[in-house]
Amino acid sequence: MLAKPTITILGPDPSHRRCVLNGNAFQQDAIASFRGWQYAAFYSFLDAPEPLYIHLGRRKLPTGPWEVLLLKDYPQTTDDGHNTVQLGICPGDGSIHLSFDHHCDKLRYRISKPSVALDPPSYPWSPDLFFPTQEHLPGLPKTHTPFHYVTYPRFLPIPDSGELLFTLRDGKAGLGNDHLYLYARSPSESSYTFTYLGQYLTGRWSNPYIHGLDYRAGKVHVTWVWREWVCYKGWDDPADTQHKMQAGPNGAENNRDMCYAWSPDLGRTWKNSDGATIADLAKEETIDNDSKGITAFSIPKGSGLTNQEAQVVDGGGGVHVLNRDTLDGKVIWRHYHRSPDAGVWTKRPVCPAPGSARGKLAVTAGGDLYFILPDREKSELRILRGTSATGFSAYDEVWAGKGLSGEPLIDMSRLEDDGTLSVFLRMDFPGSEKRKNVVVLDFQL
Repeated sequence: MLAKPTITILGPDPSHRRCVLNGNAFQQDAIASFRGWQYAAFYSFLDAPEPLYIHLGRRKLPTGPWEVLLLKDYPQTTDDGHNTVQLGICPGDGSIHLSFDHHCDKLRYRISKPSVALDPPSYPWSPDLFFPTQEHLPGLPKTHTPFHYVTYPRFLPIPDSGELLFTLRDGKAGLGNDHLYLYARSPSESSYTFTYLGQYLTGRWSNPYIHGLDYRAGKVHVTWVWREWVCYKGWDDPADTQHKMQAGPNGAENNRDMCYAWSPDLGRTWKNSDGATIADLAKEETIDNDSKGITAFSIPKGSGLTNQEAQVVDGGGGVHVLNRDTLDGKVIWRHYHRSPDAGVWTKRPVCPAPGSARGKLAVTAGGDLYFILPDREKSELRILRGTSATGFSAYDEVWAGKGLSGEPLIDMSRLEDDGTLSVFLRMDFPGSEKRKNVVVLDFQL
């Protein structure tokens, strides 16, 4: 069993909202560590419940106090669970990146001055470290088409090269594509800037929902499910907003299949599980529904398959995905695993899934897996462990706690650096289930 975690409070959660903004499975990342400091991004309020503002915390590990700055030049007003805030840190120039408040909206993005994360003590924690919100990525024009219809931005640091990948979806649920960008040193200048790599995932009357984008030993890995498109009245009207509903006409019941691809060159070219090249973005090629060898498991629509649950890649290159289905007659969380040597996929049941809240995966430096599983109705969190030594033949509960809600988020970089599992989520305010704080639970493994 895991020892009792240390709990630190980041700030009050806007629990008066209908939709949850702090702690959604597709946030990559809201909490991350770099060079011995930990950072966390969340929404909170000031003196009144509305509007909300981005708060960004940092602390020196292992036990330093949180410093929290407030970016109050951008009020967040839309009550939509998609409109989260994402955090990225570029290992090369030490800039901190934020992308936020999107659900089929124009890009909202801001960046810190360079070197802020390279030498934190030299930069007092202040909003002045950040440039204003902008509608494009540095180095690319506002007219770039995907910037006009953004959902699900994600950052992926590349520690080997010091670069940073950024991905976003354009289009709507069931009818969209994913694009990829690289933040790197400009060939002609000493500064860093973004370049557009291309549309790496394309939905043909569907859209891909990725579980994660991970980098290991020179390879970028991505897994996803397809959501097939269902037409509805007015879908082709430019003013249509029905797709912005939390459970719109193209919902998770239309998800199908578990798919996988990997890239040996930071997303420029993509290969299937057998190693065959299936897309070269420089040639304007893309991965789509007809790409060969991308389907790890064929799972029909209406099988309870969810989207954007969890993905990690272990130190040996093994790919792990958490999802669920109803193929056995009830909703079961499942562990999908691709072995790094033969590229063979296996699927194992983990435990019943008590509701729609999505879980998270974490992997230790030794290759053991932790399944962080929420129960939304009971406001509970369970942590299960599967060991690489046993081939993940069993998943044992090692911790359970109450008064916790939201979909948990994990600081993977800290887990690998010092063996601490940092879990970002919401916790009931003492004496009240209606009021909640945004907290970080630290487990010493």
